Formats: sequence, C-alpha cells, structure tokens
Amino acid sequence: MIPTGEQPLTTDLNCDMGESFGAYTLGNDEAILPFVTSANIACGYHAGDPLVMQKTVELALQHNVAIGAHPGLPDLVGFGRREMAVSPAEVYAMVVYQVGAMQAFVKAGGAVLHHVKPHGALYNMAAVNPALGRAIAEAMYKICPDAVLYGLAGSELIKAGKAIGLKTASEVFADRTYQQDGTLTSRKQPDALITDPELALKQVIRMIKEGKVRSQQGTDVSIKADTVCIHGDGAHALEFAKYIHETLNKEGIRLKAI
Repeated sequence: MIPTGEQPLTTDLNCDMGESFGAYTLGNDEAILPFVTSANIACGYHAGDPLVMQKTVELALQHNVAIGAHPGLPDLVGFGRREMAVSPAEVYAMVVYQVGAMQAFVKAGGAVLHHVKPHGALYNMAAVNPALGRAIAEAMYKICPDAVLYGLAGSELIKAGKAIGLKTASEVFADRTYQQDGTLTSRKQPDALITDPELALKQVIRMIKEGKVRSQQGTDVSIKADTVCIHGDGAHALEFAKYIHETLNKEGIRLKAI
C-alpha cells in the first residue's frame, strides 16, 4: 500500500513490435498490446515492411498504446544487431527517413507519434558515441520535436537529447544484464540475457524502487527507470508481458505512457 499523501510510483512499459514481414505474420504483437503502455514499431531497415507498419499502428491505436518509431541500421539479415561503420551524417539521414515513414502511418491513423527509440546496434552505438547520439537527437528535433527520445539510462543519447531540448525517457531492460559502466552486456556474451522471469522481475522492481541495478561485476549501478523494455519476440514473451504487468500493479507501480 502507498502511504496517504505520497505519489504512486509510475513507469512506462514498452515493447519492440512490428519486427516481421507481411501483414498477417505479426507474431505475439496483438496479444501483448493489452499489457504494455507504449510500442516501438520497426521502420523497415532492420525488420518490418509497409504493411506490417500500418497494421501494427492500427493495432496499437485500438489498444490505446502510445506509438513510437524504432529506427535501426539497414541490416535485415543481422536484424540490426551488428555494428556498422556509419557516420553521424548517415545516421541523421537514416533516422529522418525511417521516423518520417512512421510519422506518416501514425498521421494516417489520426494520431501523433509519441516517441522514438533506436534499435539494436544503433541504440548501443549511440549510447556510448556522442556524435551518433547528437545525430539522432538532431534528426528528431528537426522532424518531431515534441516526441520523446527513449534511450539507455545514463547514455550519451539521453545527454544529447536533453542538450538539444528534447523530452527524454531513460530506459531500462527487464531481460538484459548490465556492466559496471551502466551499458548492457553484449549479446555476444553468454550472460547477456536473463531467462528466468523471477530474476528479471526482481531486477525491474529494484531499478524502479531503488534506482539501482547489480552489474555482472557484482557492483551496484545507479540507474533511472522512466520506461522498462520487454521484448516481444521471445519464446515466452506473452506470458512474461502478462506476468510483469500484473506484478508491477501488485507492487503499487502504476503503468502509464511517458
């Protein structure tokens, strides 16, 4: 119970979606939407296509879920998770191109784009590379200045967004492990993912309530949890979405889009 006079803890629960091809191969997306508050929809570079983008936007609107663009590197084979030698100018153009396409589908649906969250390798590169972080922030500032920039808590991307005047949301991950510098453990490492839902949930609750996460080196890292990411493509993604939604509510943590 929340003591009288205290504001309830709130967080956004976001999920990567639209990462398929063909309008009738949306996987768990429709089933997961009732349990999240915002959706990051792929824009065609790392996954997705125009029909999937349109259909996923329509489903998100039906469920009153905030819609975000999820731009990535142009690497369908590697699902956008392989680093590429891209310049800030290239990243700026990629983000404008992909976010612009998502904005069009959202506008066609009668809504407004809520946020932008880079995907995969682009996200991780911008987290530690100030120039790439600035390129993404500048692209957003030019085409969707009222949207929220989602980025890794404590990252260069979040710093760049704040510096240019964007609204930002510091993101944490339910199913990923952390290094002592606050970055995510590389997916190349065997300990990158948390597969036990109980452990994942304990990590999330501690990040929200205490502002801390235990690193793989055994140290506590300070962290800000404005929004929590869950992934929609895992074998038990739907079950985990339900579990985390129900448990956070029981813990007195209200789920609400930024």
